[in-house]
Amino acid sequence: MTAREATLIPGDGIGPEITAATLQVLDALGIKFDWDEEYGGMAAVEKAGTPLPNATLDSIRRTRLCLKGPLTTPVGGGYRSVNVAMRQEFDLYANVRPTKTIVPGGRYEHIDLVIIRENTEGLYVGLDHTFKIGGDRRAMAQAMSIVTRDGSERIAKYAFEYAKRHGRKKVTIVHKANILKATSGLFLEVSKRVAEQYAGTIACDDKIVDNTAMQLVIKPEQFDVIVTTNLFGDILSDEAAGLVGGLGLAPGANIGSHAAIFEPVHGSAPDIAGKGIANPSAQMLAAAMMLDHLGELEAGKRLRCALEAAIVQDKIRTPDLGGRAATAEFARAVVKRVGS
Repeated sequence: MTAREATLIPGDGIGPEITAATLQVLDALGIKFDWDEEYGGMAAVEKAGTPLPNATLDSIRRTRLCLKGPLTTPVGGGYRSVNVAMRQEFDLYANVRPTKTIVPGGRYEHIDLVIIRENTEGLYVGLDHTFKIGGDRRAMAQAMSIVTRDGSERIAKYAFEYAKRHGRKKVTIVHKANILKATSGLFLEVSKRVAEQYAGTIACDDKIVDNTAMQLVIKPEQFDVIVTTNLFGDILSDEAAGLVGGLGLAPGANIGSHAAIFEPVHGSAPDIAGKGIANPSAQMLAAAMMLDHLGELEAGKRLRCALEAAIVQDKIRTPDLGGRAATAEFARAVVKRVGS
């Protein structure tokens, strides 16, 4: 099997530990990668004086594929968020956040949903200003939300194609068109038109965002795929992760036309870095998403099944999941399950 070229950014804090564990599992699957290891975040500042070196960007441009650990954006110094900079640089318009119940015994036993968030428009475009009135330099603040027909159409199409590819049955369009009639109204209108192209194949409904937030808590099993705008998706995806135990089990993907970046959603956790107790599940699940993206659906499924078996059947769990397993022990358990 020919090795696939990909960029690897181990990241900051616990990043190198959970990345090393994930590479062990990928090796056990027999999927070969030719990794170009690069720096990002604080590690890059120490090496190159910037959290996002040109060498890292050049590598992603070449490979168009990246597995990254959590990165820390330095405080002060005018540094912008590394993740936001990557999204803008590579037009990573689709943020994909799957949420599934893995650890038994919680309140919610049957959650299995995916939130697909538009990643480049909305309130996060950065048009955020303060205005001086009289002698008060911050007397008024204003933020502008940008929603375009093209941007709405491509994220809606991505959501429906994702549902079709992964055997999902329904897409829920989440909006606030009752109040934000221009921006959210446009998103809803365009998404409904896209939905018509999948009639008879993928069911579709729509919900107002505040009702969606409530319904996620009351009856989350009603959701399959959610597609929504940037701010709403950011909030709802973290809410959904909380229903299944937090960000330790939350992978994410940022997909564009020219590159795809896969990562754990959680931060770099410097307080436990180097202690060998970090949970690598989110990084491993991000690698499974990367395999799906490459068309290696069976390998992605094997990875997920192995991880779930290690947690549920073998009861190998890191401290954040209520266990005592070390990062390396957890990795060995998943590798063993992959080979069984």
